[in-house]
Amino acid sequence: MFDLFRSRDKAVRYLLGGLLGLVALSMVITLIPGIGSTPRAPEQVVAEIGKESLTVREVQTTLQGMMRNKSIPPEMVQLYVPQLVDQMINERALAYQAKRMGFEVTDAETANAIRSVLTQLFPTGEFNKDIYERFLSDQGLTVNEFENNIAKNLLVLKLRNIALEGVVVSPQEVASEYHRRNDKIKLEYVMFDPAKVKSQVTTTPQEEQEYYSKNKGRFMTNEKRSFDVLTADEAKVAASIELPEAELRKVYDSNKDKYRTPERVNERHILISTMNKPKEEQAKLEAKAADVLKQLRAGGDFAELAKKNSDDPGSAQKGGDLGWVTRGQMVKPFEEASFSLKPKEISGLVKTDYGLHIIQVMQKEEARIKPFDEVKGELAASLKKQTVFDRMQGMVEKARAALTKNPQQAEQIARENNLTFQRVVNHGPNESLPEFGTSKEVDTAVAALKVNEVSPVFQIGQDKLAVAVETAITPVRQGEFAEMEPEVKKQLITEKTQKLAQEKTVEYTAKMKAGGSDLKALAKSLGLEVKSTMPFNRDGAADGIGPASYLEEAFTKPVGATVGPVTVDNKLFFCKVDEVIPADMKEFAAKRDDMLLALKKRKSNERKELFEDGLVTQLVKEGKIKKYPEVIQRLGSSYRS
Repeated sequence: MFDLFRSRDKAVRYLLGGLLGLVALSMVITLIPGIGSTPRAPEQVVAEIGKESLTVREVQTTLQGMMRNKSIPPEMVQLYVPQLVDQMINERALAYQAKRMGFEVTDAETANAIRSVLTQLFPTGEFNKDIYERFLSDQGLTVNEFENNIAKNLLVLKLRNIALEGVVVSPQEVASEYHRRNDKIKLEYVMFDPAKVKSQVTTTPQEEQEYYSKNKGRFMTNEKRSFDVLTADEAKVAASIELPEAELRKVYDSNKDKYRTPERVNERHILISTMNKPKEEQAKLEAKAADVLKQLRAGGDFAELAKKNSDDPGSAQKGGDLGWVTRGQMVKPFEEASFSLKPKEISGLVKTDYGLHIIQVMQKEEARIKPFDEVKGELAASLKKQTVFDRMQGMVEKARAALTKNPQQAEQIARENNLTFQRVVNHGPNESLPEFGTSKEVDTAVAALKVNEVSPVFQIGQDKLAVAVETAITPVRQGEFAEMEPEVKKQLITEKTQKLAQEKTVEYTAKMKAGGSDLKALAKSLGLEVKSTMPFNRDGAADGIGPASYLEEAFTKPVGATVGPVTVDNKLFFCKVDEVIPADMKEFAAKRDDMLLALKKRKSNERKELFEDGLVTQLVKEGKIKKYPEVIQRLGSSYRS
């Protein structure tokens, strides 16, 4: 219901959608909590657009938000930096050009956009300056920064709208698009799986010995390392921490406000929506609401009546349940009615901008401070969480200091410091460890150590700290045939399989071309089976083969024509067009408008890219855009994994 109460009319929703879809990435990311709140160091310049500078800090802020949002994986950040910089330059270039062309954004337009973007801050529609400034401060933004970003993005939106005006789609293009979407074909096909020839491949001991002799350089043993690992586990350390009740009470007494809960009600409601409904329907809707209330007064089941009648999509199927609600979360008339009801009491009809509500309060709690016994467990867990890592760090650092003096005494040192001990012998990279499985952290920690050298403290997963001491190193060497025989055989079979598969592919392709359209004769000669697909269109899939995108050529061929070989998932398909099924034009009129919009959108996107690329190119020529590649390169390198 909260989302419903915060919604606005269609025009505002469209404006919000346009802003969030087209505004600069930097503005969107700076709205993410926690980003940009650190002190600002002197800033390097990544690019200049007119008199405006794009700084390293701005790019870093955007990247941090995207990483926190999981928009890009951390290992890809270095590669993404140049693309992001280009996107941010493009946005600023558009705003710069809009100003040059005389576009302006009024204070009223900026204010309306802010209300739309931050609608959750003002559910009643009334602007509150203190809430607004506090919200921006929490995000590390000043009012000027935020409002300048909004105004700049409105400029960009205006320029884009002008650039995209006048997109025309001809009737012929719509008809062609209809056929492209709805024409279907049916295929006959023969499938050859090169992997199956592996069963035909054999090797002899002599072949394997000869292959080894010719390719000795391929068969080297991995470096093997032996080491001891001492580990502190978060769960075990936490279990060993005892917190006296007196200490817990002391923390509770000094933080009582943290456990203060406001007055709240647990309630449910039924909404009969009258928002944006014609006046002639209002009386009917009021009568409906009155009838539902009458049924409730007569003992009707509230949950069932909510499911059948409520227009609140967020709560209707939950029997109208809204859960616990505090003051300030609902619009004023709804809130006043809610907090005036007694538990189990049903309200009369409550009118808001959204319609008519019937409210039932299930439980009610006055404002209070949770007693110590109620929060004791939560408090103990929180304090343990605050101290456990420091305790772990201290234990492992102490063990490391002892190991540095006596690296041969790892097991005894682990026991003295209550750490888990593991001895690893002849371990290679990416091999599994009994205690941790495959661990990149352990491999990295021991990779550069010398014998009897101790690693820095390192983390394993989310809940372990460890230190390792190297005990022995077996260097890389030429493997003997006897120990490398399984790998020799594996590589030889792989090579022979690839060679045979290539020969078969060439043979089958030649026979396909020579055999013309007689697919069945081809299949018989090769010992393969002819299969058929169901009819499918370009947006569908050919059953038994895969997505229709692999078979685009087939849609341009007449019945009887051959297509292939087509490779899908390493399999070869030789196909024949068995049937062409033209689109049913009876559906054309009903689908015409949707296709027209889709084609306009496609053309608009194409024009948008051309316009923006051309604009940036021109501004670079004019010297209005200057990029600093060395700064961009250094920025990207700083994210190297």
